[in-house]
Amino acid sequence: MMRAILVKRNDPRSEDEKNELQMNELRELAGAAGYKVISELTQTRHPDRKYHLGRGKVEELALIVADLKPDKVIFHNPLSTMQIYNISETCRCETIDKFQLILEIFATRATTHRSKLQVELARLEYELPRARAVISILKKDERPGFMGLGGYEDSYAQDIKNRMTRIRNELETIQKDNESLRAHRHSKGFSLASLAGYTNAGKSTLFNALVDENVESKDMLFTTLLPTTRSLKVEGRDILITDTVGFIEDLPHWMVDAFRSTLDEIFLADVVLLVVDSSETFETIRKKLLVCHETMWDQLQDVAIVTVFNKIDLIIDDELQEKITGLAYLAPNPVSVSAKTGFGFEELKTKIRDLLPEWKRIELTIPLSEEGMSLVAWIYDEGVVHSINYTDVISIDFEARDKVINKAISLVNGLS
Repeated sequence: MMRAILVKRNDPRSEDEKNELQMNELRELAGAAGYKVISELTQTRHPDRKYHLGRGKVEELALIVADLKPDKVIFHNPLSTMQIYNISETCRCETIDKFQLILEIFATRATTHRSKLQVELARLEYELPRARAVISILKKDERPGFMGLGGYEDSYAQDIKNRMTRIRNELETIQKDNESLRAHRHSKGFSLASLAGYTNAGKSTLFNALVDENVESKDMLFTTLLPTTRSLKVEGRDILITDTVGFIEDLPHWMVDAFRSTLDEIFLADVVLLVVDSSETFETIRKKLLVCHETMWDQLQDVAIVTVFNKIDLIIDDELQEKITGLAYLAPNPVSVSAKTGFGFEELKTKIRDLLPEWKRIELTIPLSEEGMSLVAWIYDEGVVHSINYTDVISIDFEARDKVINKAISLVNGLS
């Protein structure tokens, strides 16, 4: 296992609890990437342009590096290319920031062509604004005959842009195929639900329990990178439920853009299940809910949200009710569940059913014939039958989407 030293510059205006939350998240990210944390260093100050930390603190870091010999130094704070270069040169150790660490995690978890394209696009989005500084560093020992800095810099940046364009075009083609599939599922009577929430809130565990599936689920950040979709029966309605990638604080716009086709699984759903870890502190849950809403808000104006307070087996009821009440403005349609024990699943399914797009209910009289029986079988497949009586005719009371009801009426008229 690779070894790492974690470093964080605390903003003087930040609260201690927020600083600790961010440091703990960096620890979890490092663990998810396969690093063993061997030391941590923090400093409270405004950022330094050259080193991000103060010069003296960087020299202290260099002494720790010389003593412990880590594989990498990982900063929680975003670093410029020149800051990374200066720190690496002073400490004589590879240095990365949190977003490079996330890209490392994504790269190891990407197993499909689509997810690999998204990771590559995110990496290029990260590199593009840093192209000028990278070339400046590489040219410090420029040799005769090497093309001028400006020409090479333009060529390097243009190469990145060309690769980004190719990847976006390919992802756009994949997205069109996904949208066609999503429209086909809707036309077949499937409503769409998506699990969303902060990473490591228990989404995959809940998904597995609901659909009796075995999607990878660990106490680790970003175990889900590629969306997984399965069918689920909810009080007679067929829905397709999707497990999606988790959110994280300060997710940069370029990373959101790169994973747009994955996030569309959330944005284009009929119902979003916003999962939170109810065993965390009130303030931690509040901040994570804010991150989720900030990430989704522009896209979810007309989508129903169910806030799923997961892991209730880890806290007492009074504490849970206090959190639900205090977070009501951020947690619409709250439901309490335990993905581990299955408690609350029936209430959750009822809540989902109540928020699904409305179906119409109708009573039809169908001739008692072979064609009529075939129509009844089709109605059972496409809708929810509440009652059926057989006499000299078939009387059926059912509900379904408009398209199914209109077709059923047309077929009955054709049999009369």
